[in-house]
Amino acid sequence: MTAPFSLNKNIYRLAKRAFDLVVASTLLFLLSPLFLLVAILIKLESKGPIFYASKRVGEAYKIFDFYKFRSMRTDADQLLENMKQLNQYGANDSTNVAFSNPFSWEEKKGNELVGDDGYINNEKWIELELYDQQKAFVKIKNDPRITKIGQFIRNTSIDELPQLVNVLKGDMSLVGNRPLPLYEAVKLTSDEAIGRFLAPAGITGLWQVTERGKGKGDPNSRKRLDVNYALKANFLLDMWILLRTPLAAFQQENV
Repeated sequence: MTAPFSLNKNIYRLAKRAFDLVVASTLLFLLSPLFLLVAILIKLESKGPIFYASKRVGEAYKIFDFYKFRSMRTDADQLLENMKQLNQYGANDSTNVAFSNPFSWEEKKGNELVGDDGYINNEKWIELELYDQQKAFVKIKNDPRITKIGQFIRNTSIDELPQLVNVLKGDMSLVGNRPLPLYEAVKLTSDEAIGRFLAPAGITGLWQVTERGKGKGDPNSRKRLDVNYALKANFLLDMWILLRTPLAAFQQENV
């Protein structure tokens, strides 16, 4: 029973990769005018780079550079320092752990992950993880750090389109589980959650087409959906997710 299952899985993975390459390259070509227009608008509204890259964790805990169109001002970090009192999480909120290190060197020892240039050592991992935490636990209504074009491309998910380059590079697939920031990935090492990392990182996925736009949502539900996809992924499921993705792409929340 093991051999046919493995063979079918390998065939699916090869077909999935071929499909990713054809579709991603075709979309990049067809969407190049839109890329150019968005790039011009970003540059006209604020100085700085067109694209934004952050470290994310994908399949098998591999760390890679995750690309998006820049949607914030380049001085967002400096502005944040002057806006701490507006943070809806607040200094006393239990979710606001951005300014403390919850992991000691001993706890992180032996948990080195694979990065773009080989293994990332513990000190670098903690540095990147804490940086992710600091940026994650910030929620400001009508956030002035977000540019006007940035708000539009976020709400329409256009800011995600540069991840087609991630697909061509092999970091991601069109369909999979969303790659996680470092601080979030390190929390999902329990038996019931680690299975999500058996699937490739994806631009869209099962959670996005079933739960997005429903508010805060249940984090346990997301874990279950991610693990479920990793265990049951097949070509028909991928096609179903892709067909439902345009409906989920337009966010209902101003996030």
